[in-house]
Amino acid sequence: MKVARVIVDVPAKQTDKPFDYLIPEQLEKVIVPGVRVNVPFGPRNISGFVTEINSSSNVKKLKEIAEPLDLTPVLNQELLALGDWLTETTLCFKLSAYQVMLPAALKAKYEKKVVLTNRDDINELQEEIRPLFQARNEAKWQEVVDKNLIQLLKKEMDRGLVDVIYEVKDRVRKKKVKHIIPALNQTLLMEEILRLPVQAKGQKVLLEYFIQNPRSVELKSLLSEVGVSQGSVKTLVKKGVLNEQLIEVYRDPYEFSQFKHQEPLPLTDHQKKAIAPVLSSIEENRHEVFLLYGVTGSGKTEIYLQSIQKVLDKGQEAIVLVPEISLTPQMVKRFKQRFGNLVAVMHSGLSAGEKYDEWRKIQRKEVKVVVGARSAIFAPFENLGIVIIDEEHETSYKQEENPRYHARDVAIHRAETYHCPVVLGSATPSLESFARAQKGVYTLLSLPQRMNEQPLPTVEIVDMREELRSGNRSMFSRALFEKLEDRLQKKEQTVLFLNKRGHSSFVMCRDCGYVANCPYCEITLTYHRFQERMKCHYCGHEESVPTTCPECLSEHIRYFGTGTQKVEEELTKLLPEARVIRMDVDTTGRKGAHEKLLNAFEEGEADILLGTQMIAKGLDFPNITLVGVLSADTMLHLPDFRSSEKTFQLLTQVSGRAGRHELPGEVVIQTYTPEHYSVELAGRQDYDHFYQQEMMARKIHKYPPFYYLSLVTVSHEDLMKVVSVTEKITRLIASRLSKEAAILGPVASPIPRIKNRYRYQCLIKYKKEPELKRTLKSILDHYQRETASGNLQISIDLNPYILM
Repeated sequence: MKVARVIVDVPAKQTDKPFDYLIPEQLEKVIVPGVRVNVPFGPRNISGFVTEINSSSNVKKLKEIAEPLDLTPVLNQELLALGDWLTETTLCFKLSAYQVMLPAALKAKYEKKVVLTNRDDINELQEEIRPLFQARNEAKWQEVVDKNLIQLLKKEMDRGLVDVIYEVKDRVRKKKVKHIIPALNQTLLMEEILRLPVQAKGQKVLLEYFIQNPRSVELKSLLSEVGVSQGSVKTLVKKGVLNEQLIEVYRDPYEFSQFKHQEPLPLTDHQKKAIAPVLSSIEENRHEVFLLYGVTGSGKTEIYLQSIQKVLDKGQEAIVLVPEISLTPQMVKRFKQRFGNLVAVMHSGLSAGEKYDEWRKIQRKEVKVVVGARSAIFAPFENLGIVIIDEEHETSYKQEENPRYHARDVAIHRAETYHCPVVLGSATPSLESFARAQKGVYTLLSLPQRMNEQPLPTVEIVDMREELRSGNRSMFSRALFEKLEDRLQKKEQTVLFLNKRGHSSFVMCRDCGYVANCPYCEITLTYHRFQERMKCHYCGHEESVPTTCPECLSEHIRYFGTGTQKVEEELTKLLPEARVIRMDVDTTGRKGAHEKLLNAFEEGEADILLGTQMIAKGLDFPNITLVGVLSADTMLHLPDFRSSEKTFQLLTQVSGRAGRHELPGEVVIQTYTPEHYSVELAGRQDYDHFYQQEMMARKIHKYPPFYYLSLVTVSHEDLMKVVSVTEKITRLIASRLSKEAAILGPVASPIPRIKNRYRYQCLIKYKKEPELKRTLKSILDHYQRETASGNLQISIDLNPYILM
């Protein structure tokens, strides 16, 4: 007897453990760890993951597995073990840990089919299976189950003769192309020609073609090759002489861009010095974490590419993570040019179907390199040789819902398993990583100079308070405006960056100071010029802009703050001859829009690229010689201990877009707080000084990297309930931790109400607290019944990046 241990698809504490199920004899070879199965659970059948196979069970009466959902495991042994680790480190359910590793398409409702990989091989199939494909190329999964053919099918699949595909009903369609195939043999086709009337010339040509080529052919190419109309094909299909088939093709998100192969570039001395330790750790299969700290434009990408080449030469695989924002077509192009079809790309711009196709290429070992955003860290490789995380300081590597993992931690954990290096690259490393490098936990590699030895751009910081005092009410300082005019004359390009995070246009009455707030969340409504409406970015509530103030009925109600549209309008007024491309959420919402706008800018169709966050990274255009930052300090005033670090990183990144090639670059930073050290030091691109100053502040206030943080957030519709539960939790935590830990709270969250739910939090700062995880887990278990009903919500983040 064989017993499978299954984690079932019910996210609750009581079901967060494996259940034993008997494996029916005919399925013994199919059911292995990592496949998903359908099992009876209570009154219904639900899906689950098989985690291990045993020969006995403590349960007297075992239920049988109903059916497998996969013939090949969707999670390999290493990913199953990674699931255990994720559960422990993020306090999530096993189920959530496994699901986060799979593409969305596998979680939706789908229909399964068995398809022939090649029609010519039909005679190779075992006799019992052949009837399934006699007149067609695919069969429904249920037929296979009904006829007890699963074991046999698994053998055929291992031989590569058949494949199982998921057709997701509502989420994804496999991309299919219509093929035509003869329904009769050659002799019968000859007889059919003799029966045709004289005027049916097209049909005759078609039949002659199929007598010569008795195989399936794509409709599109058939029509162009034979030169007949679609009507002739339809008539023959109706008569039953020809058959139509839909055949699956991979969607290639980049099929329009043809990539020319590019040879590796010669390395500078600094690059050679930096890459040597990485190559030796690949050579010796040694796990080591490297922090590649190089100024903007110092050639980090080339080091990544050559390290990956070394890994591929050894027959191993590579994962490259890039922040969502800088997963620009430019970045993808560099990897595709070097490694061609060995690259799979995964990011949020792809449809669920495209993501699933890319994931299948990895699972079938058709690719060796994955370039993607955060979730690509779970790519189902089995022979990893290197993991690279570019812009490692980016906060988007942290997932903000369960499981709340940080991609860097997962990368280091997987690399330990495979004894391979991790390379973290950044021009402005996070303080935590840089501190680890200083202590020798990571190995520091530096690239202090730009590739072509070009100097870093000169930076001018303009105090906007002085501009106002001298009567300049425009959003452009005099210095920036003069430089803009100068670039237009010289036909050089400019990037204008508007720091929008944490700062948006709001509607306010100039007479009484009334500000339009969301009725369900304690937060101001954001003004959208595009539709003349105000929206809440937390709950989605929207309303039209009032013409008079609801409080004092004054007509002096207007919006404040600068949006990209407003900047664009002012530019058109002041510099009517300038051609402007605007990149923000409104203009890049459609698929491929991002790429079109950047290509247009690269081709020189515009003089000024105006945008938000999304243009700060990864752009590399030779003609950009001026970068203007319109509002440097909007992030400094957020209630977040990392705000000055984020400001410094962003200003440094943006400045790095200027003068990357032959022409020297200039940067103008406009700010209302020029004396703040993060603005001042970003102007000098002086990371080392910034690091020392910021570390002092972090030490005094007990923040990372000197202390770890955990954040417990409680929310409920009743304010008193939230306060009392948070107080109980805080008391319990305080009673179980040592005196060294600092517990702040309970206090209202910085955004105290979202979607009519009140929010309270408690923040724990600690160095070593062996009891903490156990305590937090017990809190989740204790309130399990109330949280399951959905009224009370408790979220625990063991390494919070957003304290809002």
